[in-house]
Amino acid sequence: MVSGNLLIGQSGGATAVINASLVGAVEAALADTRIADIYGMHYGIAGLLQEDFIDLRQQDAGLWPQLLHTPSAALGSCRYKLQEQDIEHALDIFRRYDIRYLLYIGGNDSADTAHRLAQAAHHTGYEFYAISIPKTIDNDLPFTDHCPGYGSAARFIAAATQDSTMNTLSMPGHYPVKIIETMGRNAGWLAAASTLGKHDEADAPHIVLIPEQAFHEERFLTQVEEAYRRYGYVVIVASEALRNEKGEALGAAAQAGVDAFQHPLLSGTAQTLVELIKQQLHLRARFDKPGDFQRMSSQYVSPTDRQEAYLVGQKALEAALHGESDKMVTLVRHDTPAYHCTTGLVELGEIANVQRLIPDAYFDASTAMVTRAFHTYAQPLIGESLPRYARLDTAKVISL
Repeated sequence: MVSGNLLIGQSGGATAVINASLVGAVEAALADTRIADIYGMHYGIAGLLQEDFIDLRQQDAGLWPQLLHTPSAALGSCRYKLQEQDIEHALDIFRRYDIRYLLYIGGNDSADTAHRLAQAAHHTGYEFYAISIPKTIDNDLPFTDHCPGYGSAARFIAAATQDSTMNTLSMPGHYPVKIIETMGRNAGWLAAASTLGKHDEADAPHIVLIPEQAFHEERFLTQVEEAYRRYGYVVIVASEALRNEKGEALGAAAQAGVDAFQHPLLSGTAQTLVELIKQQLHLRARFDKPGDFQRMSSQYVSPTDRQEAYLVGQKALEAALHGESDKMVTLVRHDTPAYHCTTGLVELGEIANVQRLIPDAYFDASTAMVTRAFHTYAQPLIGESLPRYARLDTAKVISL
């Protein structure tokens, strides 16, 4: 293998464990004599094009164990779509800085960026090895069992749903219906995770709405009415990317444009549902939107998630040094009594701009609820089970 310099970047929405992947890759590089300098892109691929690099080899050695537990993207992130004219410029930078290894941490769009750079280097005969490191709370990358970042975000949403429910329970007559809106571009993995603190049918959430299932207004209102009649309050968790039978986004009314990859920036799904409930069922309703907290809350990090984020960073560097390129590291779950994952590799051409949605076996559209199969899949990813809150037995009323 050729000796040379390593370039690492972070891209897309930051997570609570994205820095663990950075630490895994850097610590592996520091221990290998084939890697000379270690550069970090300041603000992802946009930083590369501006030659805005951070010298990672010269960082204090005590930084890396601390960074392992630090949320958000330490290198800085971006949402920049690589233009055709950028590619030759990037290759020129690689040559001038003798960059032979590229590790890019991100989701679908980042995989596309790494793929295009790897292909361009190959076509020009420049010896160059590019590996994509998976990261996304959306959990929508194909060919990997799950994505680093998802387990911690899932734990946050499950806990937040429990906490918000306790508030609703304390004053059900004031706001009997609560909507919690989760992130998720086109996949409902995060909304589904809200059920991971649910122990029986009466526990919240009572209704889960995911973009894989078209939103039917009449069916939804019937489900809300039935749940309210049965429990006296209703907690609904909805993905921000819900669409109706015509494929129109419920949040389109408050759409705030598109990002660099032309993905809609939706805002308004929860508000739409609140207004619908108020107008059609005459019930008071309100909504919670955790926003960025669900992506990078350091207090709800899953130890499993952090360990696996570190692992994929470490294995990405190993793969590049073994001559692998134009590939993404995957997590491979083994069919064993105790949860266990190892890593694999998949061609980036199979990954870039492809999404993995929730399979039918994980969701029952008739009840708007996840199945036992989903719990079996997702529960190990969030770490230890969430605590079950105590409640008073309200049947024990004293009367004179």
